[in-house]
Amino acid sequence: MATHQLLTVTIVLGAVQLICCYSFLNCIEDAYSKGKRFNCINRRTEDMSDIIDDLPISVVNLTICHNPLWHIPNNSFAHLPNIQYLRLDSNALTTFNQQAFQKLNQLKSLNLSFNNISELNPSLFRDLHNLTFLSLANNKFKRLPERIFSNVLNLNILIMKQNSLNNFSGVAKSVSHLIHLMKLDLCGNNLTSLSHSNVSLPKSLAVLSICGNNLHTLGCKNSFLSYVKKLDLSNNSRLPTMAFQGIDLRHINSLQLRSTGVKVVEFLNISNINASHVDFSGTALHNDSLLMELCRVLRRRLNGIQHFTLGSNGIKNLTDNTLSDCPKITGTLDLSFNQLKTISCLNFLKNQTYVKQFNAEHNHLTSLPSCEKKSKVYLKNLEELSYRYNRILSVGSYAFNHTPAIKTLKLNINTIAYLDREALKGLKHLETLHLDNNLLTDLFNVTFEDLLNLKVLNLRNNRISVIFKRTFFSLTNLTTLDLGGNTITHIKPYGLDGLKSLSNLYLDGNKIKYIDASLYRTFQATLKVLDLQGNQIRLFNNIISSPFMNLSKLSDLKLDGQRPHGLTVLPRFFFRGLHSLKSLYLTNNNIYRLPADIFDDLTSLRFLTLDNCCVGVAQLQPGVFKNLRNLTRLIIENMGIQNFSKEVFGNLTALRKLQLNRNVMHSIPVDALESLPKLHYLDIRDVPLSCTCENIFLQNYTLKDQNLQVVYLYNLSCQKSQTLKFYNFNNEVCFIDLGEYLFFSTAVVIFLFTVTPLLHVKLYWKMKYSYYVFRSWFSEQWSRLREEDKNYKYDAFISYNSSDEQWVMDQLLPNLEGNGSSFKLCLHHRDFELGRDIVDNIVTAVYSSRKTICVVSRNFLRSEWCSLEIQLASYRLFDEHRDVLLLVLLEPISERQLSSYHRMRKVMLKKTYLQWPGSDCTNPMQAQDLFWNQLCRAMRAGNRLQTERDDRNESCVAPDRADTEHFENHTSDENYYLLP
Repeated sequence: MATHQLLTVTIVLGAVQLICCYSFLNCIEDAYSKGKRFNCINRRTEDMSDIIDDLPISVVNLTICHNPLWHIPNNSFAHLPNIQYLRLDSNALTTFNQQAFQKLNQLKSLNLSFNNISELNPSLFRDLHNLTFLSLANNKFKRLPERIFSNVLNLNILIMKQNSLNNFSGVAKSVSHLIHLMKLDLCGNNLTSLSHSNVSLPKSLAVLSICGNNLHTLGCKNSFLSYVKKLDLSNNSRLPTMAFQGIDLRHINSLQLRSTGVKVVEFLNISNINASHVDFSGTALHNDSLLMELCRVLRRRLNGIQHFTLGSNGIKNLTDNTLSDCPKITGTLDLSFNQLKTISCLNFLKNQTYVKQFNAEHNHLTSLPSCEKKSKVYLKNLEELSYRYNRILSVGSYAFNHTPAIKTLKLNINTIAYLDREALKGLKHLETLHLDNNLLTDLFNVTFEDLLNLKVLNLRNNRISVIFKRTFFSLTNLTTLDLGGNTITHIKPYGLDGLKSLSNLYLDGNKIKYIDASLYRTFQATLKVLDLQGNQIRLFNNIISSPFMNLSKLSDLKLDGQRPHGLTVLPRFFFRGLHSLKSLYLTNNNIYRLPADIFDDLTSLRFLTLDNCCVGVAQLQPGVFKNLRNLTRLIIENMGIQNFSKEVFGNLTALRKLQLNRNVMHSIPVDALESLPKLHYLDIRDVPLSCTCENIFLQNYTLKDQNLQVVYLYNLSCQKSQTLKFYNFNNEVCFIDLGEYLFFSTAVVIFLFTVTPLLHVKLYWKMKYSYYVFRSWFSEQWSRLREEDKNYKYDAFISYNSSDEQWVMDQLLPNLEGNGSSFKLCLHHRDFELGRDIVDNIVTAVYSSRKTICVVSRNFLRSEWCSLEIQLASYRLFDEHRDVLLLVLLEPISERQLSSYHRMRKVMLKKTYLQWPGSDCTNPMQAQDLFWNQLCRAMRAGNRLQTERDDRNESCVAPDRADTEHFENHTSDENYYLLP
């Protein structure tokens, strides 16, 4: 990944400004809500803006609970105009600014319960035109502003329970205009009456709950409750019977008077209510005489009653005549929460044989006796029978002989230790049987042999240790068998035979130590859910075939939490054949190693949880998830994962939710995350990410990605500092991309290795020549003085080739330095310093001489050192802008011969030069005299001492007029002194 400029995120308390990304400071988006549903729970901030300012405009459902919030300022939700469901319950809210909910025009549901609110501004709900549900329960309201609900005309449900309201008239006035209000809950306040001045309740109000108040009268107009259908006045202990005198209750279809002072018989005599709609629970009907009197009153007013509820009346015993005078009960008879100790085969229902549902829950029943011979009542219409929450120890044979038509039987949450083998005889229509939470130890095949239509059998939390052969053989229609929470150590061969329709099997919380594939052969084509969690299963490498091979329709498998140490080994082919499996639970085990092909057959898997399943550091094999292309949620918390790599997780192309928290990786490669194209939710809390350059790309990725939500990204701390946050750790030192640096360095090296041989072949001498030029320039700049009046050591440095040395010694040296001449020349063999580098000698010679004379010949042109000398002299020429270079051609050199020596040719084009007259000229002696005369003049030219030397007696004298004319006459044939 190329280096990009990284974004900086700054959090300022009270005003949080975050860059655009898909992670949130204090909220979590539900993984599959597409930006519509958010939860902001258990945060530590008191500022609402800190919680919600970074949420997107798309929010529809927002939950803000269990926070220390105490104040909601103006326009808090103005940037979230699409909210329809808002929960602000269970905080510490006390005050709201007038415009706190401004612009929430789409809001339908608002929950403000469980706060400390005592007052609200009358204009608080002004913009909530579409509000249909409002809960202000469990606050500290003593009164309501008169026009508090004036703008919420669509309100359907208003919950005001558990406050301190004491004026019902004010409440009635505030809701009187709510023409769509259907439910008003005022339970748990301090209301003493329903007096209401001149206001009335909305005609739409169907449910009114005023339970748990201090009503001592109703005090309302006769027609005040005429439209209410469900009225709850329970737990008003001071409410008398006469409070209902003249009150119109004709439309009431459910009235609860539990724990009031109302005497129901007297109440029925003075009220116009339909008696079948009264709940008689908790109305002190504790003996036969009171019950019989009630029945007589009901019989006079009713031909039949559908639901007769007598719970919480303290009834201890029912005789055969107790309910004989009651009208025909055609629906439910509820005697729950009484003190019944026996039911005597329901003999007290001898005149109520049309009952369809009988409940005797929460009583003191200790046994269900046999009813084979004693039964005098035959309840052929009874379909549901419940004895839950009693103290039943035993169930006798044919205990339900009198109720053969029941479809649902609830015997759960008792202490049944003895269930007669024939206790359930005759229940051929039974579909649901609850025997859970008892003390059963043994099951026998005859126990269930008549339950041919049973679909659900719950035996959870008993003390069953063995499933014997053919125990459930008759239950061919059973779809759900719950044996969880027992002490089952093994299932006998053929113990599960007969369960041909079974789809859900729960064996969790037992002591099963191995999985026998043969047990599932009967229902292998129907089983969808298999729960084996919390057993003692241990697996070994010698298991070759999968015990689930033939469970082709299994969709849910739970193997988590094996005791005492969990699963330690998963054989390679353990899950083979589970092509339809959608959910797999392996949490809380101690698996040492997950084979690379362990999940290969789980091509339909969508949910996988492996949290807490490994010992120490988990080494996930590359390709372990390669076939899980349909997986949408993966939980791998606390597995000790050190490395998160593309090789392991790269094939999870459908993954949307990944929980990685509480692992030990110090970094997460971005390419591994980018290989998960649909990943939307990433939880890496409590992962010790290092705030180093290793994670610079991860920091950038989590801040910029618009599709990935990193849970509480802005609260993630660095590995070595809890105060330093991962999202904004200092990354300036990481801007240099080491990869790029190495790439370019390598490219340069390769380029040099490629080009150097070519340069050596083509430009070797030019490069070497340039090197010496630079070296000479550097030495000259370091040492020489540039004053105009500098005294030179030599008049001229003679540059020549060794092949031309004879001419230099015989001609040049005698004419310029001998015969009384004042010129001092510098020659290689004579004046160079011994032991000194030749280049340094050349540089010193050039810059210690006023002139440099180059004796040019064909051999000179081919000489490396001569080329260097003329180059140094030409450099000095161009640098000092002084005439310091003299060229002497010993032999004619054509333009064609000079073309390959472009540096020499360049100098000759800019400079004058002299040509030595050879023996082939017309008058060589005279020409040579002229040559030396011109050379001496050239050496003196451009020098301050020229005037002084012109006055001296020089050996080089100017030629006379005749000589000059003679020389000029020959210039047409030979150029002895040429201009450029």
